Amino acid sequence: MQNDEGQTVDLYIPRKCAWTNKLITAKDHSSIQLNIGHLDANGVYNGTYTTFALTGRVRSQGEADSSIDVLWKKKSIEASQ
Repeated sequence: MQNDEGQTVDLYIPRKCAWTNKLITAKDHSSIQLNIGHLDANGVYNGTYTTFALTGRVRSQGEADSSIDVLWKKKSIEASQ
């Protein structure tokens, strides 16, 4: 919920899994949120990053590595266009 000034005033904003699009509940203690830093042409971190959140179920099934790889490739293709 936002107030008249456009600021978010909710106490809890649930996250969604980037791979399955399912909500990550507060009781999912094996979920992760990963920030991947962006580099410039020289390979130096430029202060920006992309965030991916994964549920514990994706991690326990062993799909975390491949899902992050696919999501990052999709994100980098979108950024280059």
